[in-house]
Amino acid sequence: MQSWGPALFGARISSAAFGAGLVACILAAPAMAGKAEAPVPSATLTLMAQKNMPPNAPILVRSYKKESVLEVWKQTREGRYALLKSFPICRWSGQLGPKRRQGDRQTPEGFYAVTPRQMNPNSAYYLSFDTGYPNAYDRAHGASGSALMVHGICSSAGCYAMTNQQIGEIYALARDALGSGQSAFQMQAYPFRMSAENMAKYRADANIDFWRQLKEGSDVFEATGDEPRVNVIGARYAFNARTPELEQIARAHHAQEEAHAAALVKEGGATIRTTYADGGQHAIFMAMMKAGANLGDVSRPEALAYAGRDVIVTPALPPPKHIVMKAAAVTVAAIAQEEQAPEPQPLKAHSLMSGAEPILDAALSPRPWSILARRGV
Repeated sequence: MQSWGPALFGARISSAAFGAGLVACILAAPAMAGKAEAPVPSATLTLMAQKNMPPNAPILVRSYKKESVLEVWKQTREGRYALLKSFPICRWSGQLGPKRRQGDRQTPEGFYAVTPRQMNPNSAYYLSFDTGYPNAYDRAHGASGSALMVHGICSSAGCYAMTNQQIGEIYALARDALGSGQSAFQMQAYPFRMSAENMAKYRADANIDFWRQLKEGSDVFEATGDEPRVNVIGARYAFNARTPELEQIARAHHAQEEAHAAALVKEGGATIRTTYADGGQHAIFMAMMKAGANLGDVSRPEALAYAGRDVIVTPALPPPKHIVMKAAAVTVAAIAQEEQAPEPQPLKAHSLMSGAEPILDAALSPRPWSILARRGV
């Protein structure tokens, strides 16, 4: 899976690093006329060919609030889904956790189905599609609200807000898949990446039972590369794979993940919760705003300064003595490496929409990020 990498977090980026060309790349949109019919960019079609994905193959969307990333997955000729592209989210609102009622500003979490009827070519937010909230799980819990969208314009009141160029491409990918026979595409909306490490860290959160349910569905997809079948039984999510063989693979993977999370808990790692004034955005957009770039109508920009603060609920247990000694040895090695490393080079901008390219110049990649942070890069 693609990661935007530690270079995007905590980096001090000058306005020169985000010149007019990069800002235009991110913020520019196709001409208003025919925007809903605009073709998938040629670079993305090339990427599909490289990844053995037919242009008309089904898609699947995954989103992660904490990482502020939306992914488009596409079926390969072998029948498995693979990651096509990742898009940094410009704005989402609320906190980690599901949407429960109209007006709570919560961006939804859960498993949703997007049909052709939910595609909106006449959106006031450039282009959009309705996530399908509330679904059967939401209704079983008395949740209220409607029109929770993925749309353009960097403004959110319960939606996943992208730039106009981003939603133009995402819309085109969805439109082509639905137009080629996919009856609905699945959207998997998560609070964060559903790793065993995160499940252990957030084990004391009030939403952990709900997130464990989402983790089951995520594990089915991760293990099989196939869209999980989703049901709601007794007001709880229930997932299964398409075939008995895939179900066996999914169950084995989920059991392994459960064991891994339990082992991490036993080791005594800290428990955390993440707090927001009102949602967040991807660090690349935050850096651009600090550099003076105009992202258009950004909702509640003052809240973004307080986004994503991790609060320790239960401190970690002290590590065993042999681990402390090993960590000390690693620190000495890192200091020695720092003394021999060249000075940081100026940051260079890369295309955000490549789906695979790093954002910062490759000259920085060999340097330990802890050292870069100490030097203020």
